[in-house]
Amino acid sequence: MIKVKVSYNNKKISEISISGHAMYDLYGSDIVCAAVSSTVITTVNGIMKYDSSLIDFEKNEDELKIKILKDNEVSNNFIINMLELLEELETQYTENIKIIK
Repeated sequence: MIKVKVSYNNKKISEISISGHAMYDLYGSDIVCAAVSSTVITTVNGIMKYDSSLIDFEKNEDELKIKILKDNEVSNNFIINMLELLEELETQYTENIKIIK
């Protein structure tokens, strides 16, 4: 299962960590993993292209972490949109992705 953990500081999102594997299909053919990866990487790339000082991200084999460094309306909208898309996936694939807030 993919786990998306959202951490808050003063009621604002401070960090998002994404880990695990959806186990919907074989590794490399998993549409849930592909959808999560595409959503998250598109969000990170969009924010970084807009202003790379707004977030920091760390990606290793098992986890991707996004740290919110600065409060900004544009990056907040990117992050909210990403979480809404992931929530939609969670409603469709309840056994494959879980969002923890």
